[in-house]
Amino acid sequence: MTEQNKITINETEYDFADLDEQSQYFVNQVRNLKGRIAEARFSIDQLVAAEDAFSKALIASVEQVTEETDK
Repeated sequence: MTEQNKITINETEYDFADLDEQSQYFVNQVRNLKGRIAEARFSIDQLVAAEDAFSKALIASVEQVTEETDK
């Protein structure tokens, strides 16, 4: 049996196949949500990096315009 077919709840290991249908459904929901949370964190990391890059570009642009106006 593969590790994916075993789950641990409160320090007790269970075989997925031995769980009732409702428990298997909950296991699948939790697994799916963990994956979606990981994807969301990945997307947030990208968004934060993009925001930082655009903020730096904005600052550089404003500073350049200010320097040109001061001349």
